[in-house]
Amino acid sequence: MIVNAFEPKVLTVAQVNEYVKMLLDSEPMLADIYVRGEISNFTNHRSGHLYFTLKDEAAAIKAVMFRSAAVKLKFMPQNGMKVIARGRISVFVRDGQYQLYCESLEPDGIGALYLAFEQLKNKLLAEGLCDESRKKPLPKIPLRIGIITSPTGAALRDMINITRRRFPLAELVLFPSLVQGAEAPPQLIEGINYFAKTRSVDVIIIGRGGGSIEDLWAFNDEGLARAVAACPVPVISAVGHEIDFTIVDFVADKRAPTPSAAAELAVPDTEELKRKIGNIIGRMELLVTKKIEHYRTHLKRLAERRVLTSPERVLDEKRMILLSDERRLESAAKLLISKKRAVYDGYAGRLENSMMRLIAAKRNAFVRATASLEAMSPMKTIARGYSAVFNESGELIKSVRQVKVGDKISFRTYDGTVDGEVTAVKPDPDEPAGEAGIST
Repeated sequence: MIVNAFEPKVLTVAQVNEYVKMLLDSEPMLADIYVRGEISNFTNHRSGHLYFTLKDEAAAIKAVMFRSAAVKLKFMPQNGMKVIARGRISVFVRDGQYQLYCESLEPDGIGALYLAFEQLKNKLLAEGLCDESRKKPLPKIPLRIGIITSPTGAALRDMINITRRRFPLAELVLFPSLVQGAEAPPQLIEGINYFAKTRSVDVIIIGRGGGSIEDLWAFNDEGLARAVAACPVPVISAVGHEIDFTIVDFVADKRAPTPSAAAELAVPDTEELKRKIGNIIGRMELLVTKKIEHYRTHLKRLAERRVLTSPERVLDEKRMILLSDERRLESAAKLLISKKRAVYDGYAGRLENSMMRLIAAKRNAFVRATASLEAMSPMKTIARGYSAVFNESGELIKSVRQVKVGDKISFRTYDGTVDGEVTAVKPDPDEPAGEAGIST
């Protein structure tokens, strides 16, 4: 087989990208490089990886920070933020695109811790956790005080000394905790949650002595800030010196510039409390004395009243009033009875007249009905010379066709009855059927 020595070598796209990646990865300068630029197209992926672009006035480069490096950041990158990124330049073979693989980020011109502090403070301010309206007042006389701090620190000794000097009656309950380092925030949160759950103290002091921003960084933890804000027991923040501010200072119910000042805020001064109590007792005695004098004077006025000095006169007056009232009541009763009797008499007269008219009307109606009945009575007709003929069954005979020869009949006259027998039946030829007479 003959091979053309001048025939070009053909590579796949993947081979080209792999070759370029090899070249870039073998370049020492690109293996650990610092790049200054402005963040744009920032994406915080749900996987925890950060994707963004670094750009300046002339160019742009893609960048990625994997989750393992992103969790170490003290702040959250944002679009428009100027940063210095440290990492390496390499190629993503699949896309053939070179990019910066970041290992760390630092704000350009501002410290990362300070930036993280400002970001968290603004976040909590926006949520209202720093509002004065939601903060709880400190108790006037706390009998149990919870302290969350290092058991070996000078801050604890200062708080113990001041509390014993100002208010020896207060009982101190210590929850020991780390106050510095990555393990400190969980322990501080545990202390807050313990006192919140047990409600065993009247007020809580959380804090430590002074130090650098790195030393105090445990008190800038978001979880601790939220635990302090949610605690139902009033919390005093006492972190560092007067010039030191932490996130806990903003969400606590009261901020003390130092741990010693926190102890002074938490408990009253015994001597001052005695003076206040003495003043209160003095004012109460004065008020009671004035009240007693007022009631004594009032009692004297009551004792001098005539009802007590001359009760018989009061009784005479009341007796006269009672007699007068009885006479008025008697007159009123008589007048009322008279009016009622007149009304009754009027009703009785009208009722009697109505009854008489009704009886007369009923009597007249009865007379008219009786006259009508008498006028219609058949005995009246019989009395005028007529008689009524009945058969043996007592039925009235009105026609000759109701009888035949030999039937027994009776005649009813006004003064008696005549019995007879039919010997002949002679219908009247001039009368229509049913109108013939009877012959006996």
